[in-house]
Amino acid sequence: MTEFATSTATTAAEPKTVPPFAVIPGAQVQEVLQGREKQVVQLVEQTYRTHAAGDSVNPPSYFLRFPDRPTSRIIALPASIGGQVEVDGIKWVSSFPDNVSSGIPRASAVLILNDQATGYPFACVEGSIISASRTAASAAAAADWLSRGRGRPRRIGFFGVGLIARYIHTFLKATDWSFDEIGVFDLSGESAEGFKGYLERSGTGARVTVHEGPEQLIRNSDVIVFATVAGEPHVHDTSWFEHNPLVLHVSLRDLAPEILQASTNILDDVDHCLKAGTSAHLLEQKTGNRDFVDGTLADVMEGKVTLANDRPTVFSPFGLGVLDLAVGKYVYDELAHTGQLQVLNDFFSELRRYG
Repeated sequence: MTEFATSTATTAAEPKTVPPFAVIPGAQVQEVLQGREKQVVQLVEQTYRTHAAGDSVNPPSYFLRFPDRPTSRIIALPASIGGQVEVDGIKWVSSFPDNVSSGIPRASAVLILNDQATGYPFACVEGSIISASRTAASAAAAADWLSRGRGRPRRIGFFGVGLIARYIHTFLKATDWSFDEIGVFDLSGESAEGFKGYLERSGTGARVTVHEGPEQLIRNSDVIVFATVAGEPHVHDTSWFEHNPLVLHVSLRDLAPEILQASTNILDDVDHCLKAGTSAHLLEQKTGNRDFVDGTLADVMEGKVTLANDRPTVFSPFGLGVLDLAVGKYVYDELAHTGQLQVLNDFFSELRRYG
């Protein structure tokens, strides 16, 4: 007769319930995030650490392109994040540059948050403000960590002056950056003047200069923010960077491979950045290796990378879906805590298996 040392009895699984479904418009997103830029930067930094620790799933982004509209695209960023956030979901973000000539923003987005227990979506969040905020928070975090040890630069230049540039300036200002000089350059003179007006209304004490060309902007800036819609490299001269600036290469495709080759290169995620025709991807194709990559921002935060001061430092963030999820869940939690969620009752109506 066989005896068992332990009981083989199993406990019933805890019952699951379908979460209520909420819609969070942009006005609510903005209300939650405005004035909390420091908290969002801290959240983004922690999300980078969680991702680097392997407690996330962040597949490659999927690009929906159109033969009849070659400059336009819609991108799907599915992801899952653990840590203290614990949410699955997807960002669906479009980029239609021709919108700008009609006076409406280039990008629009929605973010879907999914419950990790049931898989049910529990929120649809206006995503363009989430996307701009996490991008700006990522840039602000990189500017902080990558300038440590050599003092915060006092001259900044913005190459491309759309919504992302405005948010990056806002996040830098909110995280205690101040500048003596702010340079501006854009292919559209009207846009450049408009951004100058925004900067002056923001209360900056810096001298704001609209530059006539890219070389003047780059040579006169110690931090350079690239936030364009460029589809291929258009800045080629390495001598423009001989003063070894910090480059926030947010739009990813502005710099010729030889500029990256002469720089310290910090990415947000190596596999993601070396795809889709980014400047880093082009350099990998040119050299046949990834030796030019010095590490990720998470590596820098963990002290695994030593930054050189005798060459430019370039931060190239592909933009991870886990960041959108973390910021979107933060917005959701804040609204839930204050009782301001706009819930759609009976959004899921077929909940009986057999009718």
